[in-house]
Amino acid sequence: MGVNVSRETSMIYINTCPVCNNQSFTSKFAAVDYTVTGESFNIVSCDSCKFLFTNPRPADEVLGRYYKSEDYISHTDTSEGLINKLYKFVRKITLNSKLKLIKSFNGGKVLDIGSGTGAFVNHLKLAGLNVMGVEPDPDAREQAKKIYNIELSPEQHLLDMPDKSYSIITMWHVLEHVSHLNDRVAELFRLTKDDGTIIIAVPNHQSLDAQFYKQFWAAYDVPRHLYHFDKQSIKLLFEKHNLYLTQVLPMHFDAFYVSMLSEKYKGSAFGTLRAFFTGLKTFLFGGNENSSSLIYIFKKKTH
Repeated sequence: MGVNVSRETSMIYINTCPVCNNQSFTSKFAAVDYTVTGESFNIVSCDSCKFLFTNPRPADEVLGRYYKSEDYISHTDTSEGLINKLYKFVRKITLNSKLKLIKSFNGGKVLDIGSGTGAFVNHLKLAGLNVMGVEPDPDAREQAKKIYNIELSPEQHLLDMPDKSYSIITMWHVLEHVSHLNDRVAELFRLTKDDGTIIIAVPNHQSLDAQFYKQFWAAYDVPRHLYHFDKQSIKLLFEKHNLYLTQVLPMHFDAFYVSMLSEKYKGSAFGTLRAFFTGLKTFLFGGNENSSSLIYIFKKKTH
């Protein structure tokens, strides 16, 4: 992936599409970082494959400051406020559905990349599964130890893991955060057994709620979300690395949480009510293709 780095602003300009290597893009709109800084970031579309990504974006050495917020609840366990309560309620439901999905495959060792404070890893451990969690944020790893008494590994440990170590690798709302996208997908191929499974969950910018909220859609979450996937773009990306898409599953409940955040960002007078109906519409009519977030199941091409 071609980049230019401006030392004065610590911003990276992406010159080459991470999916198709095309070098011409069209600016779609500016989205605001409502969570931490209030800064505006441009989202562009590749003129060839239509992949959306944040461009320019903060350089890796400064990106961490955009995660330092009491409101960034994927790395905290606060229950204060209606949105945080909804997040934790939805998480309880989705943990069980994720476990059921994991058990539907052939078992074996599970690797979860981007484990946050460890709720998913802990849930699998309590169910008796052999699971390892990886989390780049030291504060989140500390919380995992404090809350669940589990040890999560730093991200650099991925490089030391032997080839074909895991039967199942999961990334729940993590791939959109990864700076070196193609390197990570290549790593997933390397670490997965030949008959293994890779499970990727990401927001879907073609969802009904995304179309309704446009630049206010909370799941754009710039600049923490570097990439904005749909079914076609993620399929093309993984095919570059000899991984093929076998199944797409909706994450129905995400629409309610995302809609509530989106209404908050818009400053709507009747935000909670409107968020409920927008979430309900996406829940009822989104299906597999237009759900707020989608789960993609990938297998290796070994021949």
